[in-house]
Amino acid sequence: MNIAVCIKEVPDTETRPKIHENGKEIQKEGIKWIVSPYDEYAIELGLQLTEKQGGEVTIISLGPKEIEATIRSALAMGAHKAVRIDGPKVINDPLVVARGLAAVLKTRNFDLILFGKQAIDDDNAQIPQMVAEALELPCVSVVVKLDLQDKSAVAEREIEGGKEKLTFQLPAVISCQKGLNEPRYRSLKGIMAAKKIVIEEIPGALEPEKVAIEKLSYPPQKPPGRIVGKGAEAVPELFKLLREEAKVI
Repeated sequence: MNIAVCIKEVPDTETRPKIHENGKEIQKEGIKWIVSPYDEYAIELGLQLTEKQGGEVTIISLGPKEIEATIRSALAMGAHKAVRIDGPKVINDPLVVARGLAAVLKTRNFDLILFGKQAIDDDNAQIPQMVAEALELPCVSVVVKLDLQDKSAVAEREIEGGKEKLTFQLPAVISCQKGLNEPRYRSLKGIMAAKKIVIEEIPGALEPEKVAIEKLSYPPQKPPGRIVGKGAEAVPELFKLLREEAKVI
């Protein structure tokens, strides 16, 4: 079974991004970059499937050469190959990204194309569905369980208030949700092996973007806390504020 896992490099979850002086992007200096956490569920799924059925997991990512450190971090989990589609660090139009990925994916014979359900930086959650449409493949999103049956599969996905079970034919595109598995740690052996893997580089034939960020802004600051009194005497005033100002009771 040949599986592609498409990943995105994002700022570390502990990073506090600062807005660039142009007001349209974050400052990239000093940021630690990682594999988007949801993508790690996709990598783990690919590895588990190939460990059971044989085959290879290929990591695919779009961006400049500097993202290769993040690609190697994905390889260190145990993936076999990697492809970097050359392109800019930031693309604000998800359709451009999807078509860029699809152009490469359609030239390869993958049984499954896996994504995380969304990247944690922009939270678009659109790329998997767009890639599936471009490739004319079935797409199942937010998957929390997957069973393969020859050339078909059964997946469970989260819906509001419950879960939905779906059957579909392979090849297919799947986006992975937390709870699908527990991504493995990168072993020293895996890290050393990843350093030796040659990352295939493909020129990116990307379309012009039709979406642009007009402005970035910080969320409003939370008002400071208030002390309404001490002990039981403060309870009536507290209830009054919760009812009239906070409107939570």
